[in-house]
Amino acid sequence: MRRREFDRDLLPPGDGQTLLVDGEWRTSRELFDVHDPATLEVIGSAADGTVDEARAAGESAVAAFDGWRGLAAEERSARLRRGLDTIRERSEPLARLLSLENGKPFREAHGEILRGAAMLEWGIEEGRRVYGRVTPSSSGTRGVVLTSPVGPALVITPWNFPASMLMRKMGLSLSAGSPVIAKPAEQTPLIAVAIAKILNEFLPAGVVNVVTTSQPGAVVDELMKNPRIRKVTFTGSTEVGLRLLRTPTSILKRVSLELGGHTPAIVFPDADVEAAIDSIMTAKFANAGQSCISINRLFVHSDVRDEVVAGLRERIGRLQIGHGFDEETSIGPLIDANGLEKVERHVADARERGAEVLAGGSRWHPDDATLRGEFFEPTLLAGVDESMIISKEETFGPVLPVFEFTDDDDVIAQANNTTYGLSAYVFGADFDVLWGAMERLEFGVIGVNEVMPNRPELPFGGFKNSGQGREGGNEGIEDYVETKAVAIRTGRGRIM
Repeated sequence: MRRREFDRDLLPPGDGQTLLVDGEWRTSRELFDVHDPATLEVIGSAADGTVDEARAAGESAVAAFDGWRGLAAEERSARLRRGLDTIRERSEPLARLLSLENGKPFREAHGEILRGAAMLEWGIEEGRRVYGRVTPSSSGTRGVVLTSPVGPALVITPWNFPASMLMRKMGLSLSAGSPVIAKPAEQTPLIAVAIAKILNEFLPAGVVNVVTTSQPGAVVDELMKNPRIRKVTFTGSTEVGLRLLRTPTSILKRVSLELGGHTPAIVFPDADVEAAIDSIMTAKFANAGQSCISINRLFVHSDVRDEVVAGLRERIGRLQIGHGFDEETSIGPLIDANGLEKVERHVADARERGAEVLAGGSRWHPDDATLRGEFFEPTLLAGVDESMIISKEETFGPVLPVFEFTDDDDVIAQANNTTYGLSAYVFGADFDVLWGAMERLEFGVIGVNEVMPNRPELPFGGFKNSGQGREGGNEGIEDYVETKAVAIRTGRGRIM
């Protein structure tokens, strides 16, 4: 068993110095505790930033804007790359902090740090590829399309992937020439502070700012009031995303939202069953199912239903629940009591309405008395139908409901029957069937015999209530720049 500690040198010196403003680490009058969700032990404390600290961070980013965007793209890239190299060098201690703060197994945490670094690298590279263009001559004029940084950005990150989402968003904003104010989730502020501390060492003062707080509503509202903060990027719940869109501001801001999901996975009858089972286990039970692209509804064709269900049942039985630092652990705790309550409510409703529990189905009670967090057994449900809450709401936990289908058109309609549209998966061999599913599924990210579609080179984002805008791919940096159209008369043409 690994020692349940992390390298304190990752954080700024001094208790609760987690506010980064104008290049300096500060604390506040009040602190709040950060817990290990597996043991509920306090692992550190963070400054409970208020509207005053938020205002100062916003002004710091605004003051740094002209200097940062004035640097050549290759200079910004070089500075950011030094930070990126350090993050990769320190990936293991960063992963220990992430595992301890979030609860996910260490190997998953390490994978997140490395994926986040790859996303940061993509953003750095994209910052050197923000091109304009010259249009053909028309009536003696030339047209020029220019781009410029959108302006200081408010970056709001979630607790379930607090490292990778921060690096993805910061990489795009910073490389485009816009300073950031990061507001990490109150459950996982320390990993954000550790990453910002590394980047801050290589950047001018004020380019990266951090506001940790247990009162996010007041802090975000204060930053939204600042007319010089021109960009907001948020990953989290649909309810909060809609609230952000409704927040009154004195100037229209560019808003990118990556919100909730209700991910379907479809197993067609000609799928490679063993490969599909492997993929489904990964897509469902990573991070204890607490992912916006986790499978929420598994549709299996009747021809292979029994084989798939039997394979999943056997594989689920092998999962080991425990602390993320324990090497044998494959699934950790839920983030808090609210998360557990939702999972229990979804399973209880499904049972009452006739679903069969084939594996799990209850809160997990460990033999280790130190594990006092909110654990739930990895669960497999059969006989699920559209009347159940789990078929409508995102569970955000380790529960896999199985639906049976016989008609391809019907299953596509069922998959699309949701207000969400973030991610979907399809498994099969017939190219025409797979291509038809790709075209007809109303989701922004689709995996075909693949459950790792979240890649730096691909645009990530959703349809409907799953958000707006894209991060990643060639499209990712577009939301971080403004476009200028310039018409130039050369003197040779006549005004008609």
